[in-house]
Formats: sequence, structure tokens, C-alpha cells
Amino acid sequence: MTRPLPPVVTPRLRDKARAFGLTTAEFDEVVTRLGREPNAVEAGVFGALWSEHCGYKNSRPLLRLLPTQGAAVLQGPGENAGVVDIGEGLAVAFKMESHNHPSAVEPVQGAGTGVGGILRDIFAMGARPFAVLDSLRFGELNSPRSRHLLAGVVAGISSYGNAVGVPTVGGEVEVNACFEENPLVNVMALGLLRHEDLQRGTVGAVGNRLLYVGSRTGRDGLGGAVFASADLSVASEADRPAVQVGDPFMEKLLLEACLEAFARDFVAGVQDMGAAGLASSVAEMAHRAGKGVDLDLDAVPRREEGMTALEVMLSESQERMMLTAKPGREVELLSLFDRFGLEAAWVGVVRDHGELRLLEGGEVVAAMPVEALNRPPEYVREGREDDAVLAARRRDLSGMPEVDDPAGALLTLLSSPTIASKEPVYRRYDHQVMTNTVVLPGSADAAVLRVKGTSLGVAATVDCNSRYVYLSPRLGAAHAVAEAARNLSCVGAEPLGVTDNLNFGNPTDPGVYHQLSEAIHGIEEACLALGTPVTGGNVSLYNQYVDGDVTRAVHPTPTIGMVGVLRDVSRRATQGLKRHGDVLLLLGDGVPGSGASEFLFRLHGMEAGCPPALDLAAEAAVQRVVRRLIMSGACDTAHDVSTGGLAVCLAEMTMTGGVGLVATVPALSVPGAGRDAALFGESSARIVVAVKPDDVAAVLVACEAESVAAVRLGEATGDRFRLVVEGREDSAIDLAVDELLTAWRATFEGALG
Repeated sequence: MTRPLPPVVTPRLRDKARAFGLTTAEFDEVVTRLGREPNAVEAGVFGALWSEHCGYKNSRPLLRLLPTQGAAVLQGPGENAGVVDIGEGLAVAFKMESHNHPSAVEPVQGAGTGVGGILRDIFAMGARPFAVLDSLRFGELNSPRSRHLLAGVVAGISSYGNAVGVPTVGGEVEVNACFEENPLVNVMALGLLRHEDLQRGTVGAVGNRLLYVGSRTGRDGLGGAVFASADLSVASEADRPAVQVGDPFMEKLLLEACLEAFARDFVAGVQDMGAAGLASSVAEMAHRAGKGVDLDLDAVPRREEGMTALEVMLSESQERMMLTAKPGREVELLSLFDRFGLEAAWVGVVRDHGELRLLEGGEVVAAMPVEALNRPPEYVREGREDDAVLAARRRDLSGMPEVDDPAGALLTLLSSPTIASKEPVYRRYDHQVMTNTVVLPGSADAAVLRVKGTSLGVAATVDCNSRYVYLSPRLGAAHAVAEAARNLSCVGAEPLGVTDNLNFGNPTDPGVYHQLSEAIHGIEEACLALGTPVTGGNVSLYNQYVDGDVTRAVHPTPTIGMVGVLRDVSRRATQGLKRHGDVLLLLGDGVPGSGASEFLFRLHGMEAGCPPALDLAAEAAVQRVVRRLIMSGACDTAHDVSTGGLAVCLAEMTMTGGVGLVATVPALSVPGAGRDAALFGESSARIVVAVKPDDVAAVLVACEAESVAAVRLGEATGDRFRLVVEGREDSAIDLAVDELLTAWRATFEGALG
């Protein structure tokens, strides 16, 4: 074998650095790391692994701020997924990733392969996937493009998840014109495993052999990591080859075969071939082991003729895994995959030279230090808040006129896409396959799944209010963590850990970098206060659209996925009112306001003001009280006050339970906060519970023990929704529950048909 010679026309190769996803400065850094000029194959591999999507070069310095340790954390960042202990020797692997750019140009395949990729991350940890949640963002639904993207993304998620047999149990959809060109498609998956079955992404010891298994390699998905690390533009339609094509039935075979191989102790390491395909999977596995690999490209199964070495390395064809065989178990491992009808090939050997060496025809065509590939340059940039955002946050809202018709305003909010019923979306998903789902989508603040054979339950949610983050990045991101924990607490689950998906624009823009930096600080503060360490996640930058001199970035959207545990899954709560005569109590004294609210946006057409104040100590106290009440059996109905304020919260409890209510909203003593803020203003640390009259005393005692305010609002009764602000007769809302339902259901029924 011979090492590759330097290319003859180095200046021309350097001039083409951007074609490889490198700046000229980064190309020069590659030369420094190699001690020579790279050839085209090496430049392409470095470009992919040093892309933002794989290398996190703009975000890694900030991500180090996040807390990653906790009593429940078995595996933090650095592996295919995070893992938390849920008790009884069991654990949950979970992670969230994005497929934003692919979904913008090919929504069905883009979203579907997003599901496939995150499922492989989960079973690569040795866990059986048992739930999927999605967090979606689109432009306004009166746009034909947005409706097309919505329909395609929903079809992609449902077709892949339904076929592979993993339920989609929850999620969120937010709508804003800023997502018109750049939809956000974030998918979170969870899997169950025993502690001793945890797998690692490593090549292990020198002499181990690497086995490629699954679909053949083609040109689909080629350059996907670099595609995901650049702005979208009018030319992005030409990047359809960078969108992968998925086969969920192959994924199912791969899942079952890999889990059996792990159970039979045939495997020493495993890695999904995701972004940057073979290049990233082998390089990451080698880096974790501190070893090198000789990779025989001629042995890689292909479905297209004439593929170059670089195409083979960077293809992102789906349903492929790289496994390290345990010495002496190679024959058994091959036999197992053959029984499942899966193609497998020996493609590599672990060496002690510390390089990723690529061979064709027995000759070395590329040799790159594994350490250099996995340590891209890092950038700490200067952030600066955008003047227009600063002005919007500081806008004086004290003179806003009150709406003439509070009932009409409520109906308008219920039909707002961010609040409206998502049933037309989730009814396309199979959310009960595997028979673990005990809380159906739309009926509670978080998904809940049983762990068969135990009393345990697992809860999960995904949350982010992108308008909050746009107007105040640090505060808004902290709100996302607080709401995720609040949603878990409202079903009775103790929050355990976070996976985040940080969706932002171009980090070289000082305004975007400011948003990213501040948001990560906000996540850090909230996670420390609420005891929810970050176990991993994904960063998706360059979510902006360039058309000539016009650049439109999405609202910064640091989506928080959070997992919690119920020690007794039979003691859980949902949000719908269940019994006539139940007493409605508002727990917590967060002060509502109109700043950054959905009310201000939909009724007054403004994205302005500051998001509500966030007292994390008060947030934690309210959540503890609610969890204890649910655990004790005193409460089985709870719903957090969030988007749309108290009026929307109560309406959702009525609509999902089918029971009416009569309630009086406390008047606000805050200067400038009037009737509309009391009804529709948003805040933190407020939860409404509905309890039997005999349990009211227990609730009040529990609240007093935590110094949590509790106010009686009214009771569940009849078939009408009657609400009034204390001392304001002109605030009265009196609507039939059916009227609420009509407004709430119409939006997505119209958008999806």
C-alpha cells in the first residue's frame, strides 16, 4: 500500500474549496493538519465532517456551557443518543434531530427519512424504539406552499413511522410567516433498554472487523451534510439529490436484526450511517476508540455504477448501519443478517495508525488523521442584537385598546394554527401500535407510555415558543425548558433530561449569533434550576432564505424535547374535564401580560413586547405540587396556562373533556394590565387543576407547604363555557362547548382536507 501523493494542481483545488464545503482558510487548516495538500477525496471528506451539521464548529463552544450530568444520566452527549435511568434496571434512550432543508425541497422524503434517521440513532444504543414525537413549523396556512409542505411532511412522518411500527404519540405545530421558505421538521424518538444492553459507537480494539449492513449505497442524499449547512435559495430545488429516499420496511428488518445481534453478544460497537454517511460513521467510531481504520471502498455494496470514492464516502443513502464485530463471532453475525435477508459486507479493519485510510484496488486513495477529522475549527463570533428586534421588545403596549368582543377574540385564538386542534395531523399517525400508549394525542400536556411488566410510565414532550425567543432569546429559551417540564409535571411525570434541537439562521450574522448564544445561556439557566441535564441533541443552522438582496431567517427555535418518569403509570392526569361538580383551581401566581402573546399577534397583528417574566424557583415549586397531587390520587386533571392565556387553557380543558364550566378569572392588579391580559395574557408557573370537592382541602395544604398560591376559579358543569373577569361584566364569555369545538377544529381540517 502507498500513501496518496499530493495533487499536482493544488492552487486549482484550493480555489474550489467552497465546492467541498470548506472556506479557503479551512482548506489551509486541512493542509496544516495533514502536513501536505489534500487530494479531492480528502478535501471532500474534511468538508463534510467539518460542516456545521457534523462538526458543530459555530455552536460547540457554546454547547459546552450546557449541564450534562445528573443522577439519572447514563449516557450524555457524544453518542448516538442520550440515555436516562427510569428505575428497575431500565433506561430510556432519546434524541431529537432535524430534517429542515430536505423537507423544504422534498417534504415527503425529507420528513420520512428524518424519522428513519432518528430511529436508527435510538436502536444503535441497544434500545427498542417505542415512540416518536414531532415538532413542526410552517408558514401561514393561507399560503399554497405552506399547505403543500404541511401535507407532505405529515405524509412523510406517517408513512415511515406507521410502516416501521413505531407510534407517533405527540408533538406540536407552530405557524408563522417567517417559516414560509424554511419549514422546521424536528423529530424526537425514544427507546427502551436494560442498563446492561447499552451499546456504544466504537470500533473497539485493533484487528476488529467492520461490517456494513443494510441498503446498498447510491447517490441519493449525496452531500446532505453540506446542503444542511448552507442557506436555502431559489436554486435549492436543484439540490433534490441531497434528499435521501427512505424504505421503512428495510428499516424494520435492520432494527430487528441489530437488536438480536446485540442480544446475542455479536457486536462490539455500532453506528448509524447518517449525515455524511460512511465518512462520519467510521470516523466517529474510530475517534471514540482512539484508533485508525483501513476502509475498503471496493467492498461497499452499491446500487449505482461508476460511483467515485468521494460519492461512496459521502452518500447518505438510508437504512445503513456500521457494526464492529466481536472477535470470533463474525460468522454468526453474517449468518444472522442473512437470515433477515439483509445484505452485509466486511468493509474495514481496525488499525493502530490513527488514520482513516480509504482503499480502492488495494491502493490507498486517501489518508486522514482521525483526530483531525473529528476536531474541526471552532468559531467564537461577536453577537449583536438586531435593532429592529430590540425596538419591538421595548414597544410600549400600555395604550392598546381592549377588544370589543371577548367571546369573538377567544374563538379567533382557538382557530389560530398554533392553538387549533391538531387532530387532522395526528389522526394520520398510528399512535397506538405496540400498545404502550396510555394517553392519546391531544388529550394531555405530554405523551405517556406504559412500560410493560412494571408499574412505570414514561412521559415525553417537545416545546418551544419561537416568538418568545425571537423577542428575547435568553428568556424565551428558558421558557421552552420551563414549559416542557411543566407539561411533564401536568401528567404526573418527574422530568429527567433534555434533548434539544437548536434551529437558527446563519451564525455569521451577528444578530443570529446573538440569538444562538443567548438562547443557550437561557437553556443552561433553566436546566440547572429545574434539574434537567442535556443529554444530547442537534444544531440546525442556516435556516434562512436568500433571494437576491433579500434574506429572511426563521425565528430562532431552540426546541426542547424532555423525558420524564411516572413511578406508577396508573396515577396520571390528562387535561380534559371529567366530572360535573369538579372544582377548578389556579395554582401559581405568575403575572400574565400581552407582550409576545398569541393574542397580541392574532388580534392586533403585532409581534412585540417582552415575554412574561420567568421565576424558575416558583416554576419548580408549582410543578412539585402538581406532581405530588397526581401521585397521591388527589388530582387527575391538570393543564398548564401557556399560549393564549387562561381563557384558552380553560377552553381546552372543556373541549377535550366535553364538560362545560363556570369560572371567574381574577382581576389583575398590575398597572396597565386589564381585562384582555387577564383573559388572554400569557405567563409562566401557572397550572389549572380540577379536583373533586372533597380533595380541595388537600390541594390547599399541598400548596401552602410549597408557598404556592391557589385561587378557586369555579367548577365544571353543564355544556356551556361561561367565563368572566372579576369586576368586569363587559368581559363575560358565554359560549356552547360545540361553538368552541367548531372554531378549534376547522383550521387544520381546512388545511389538510
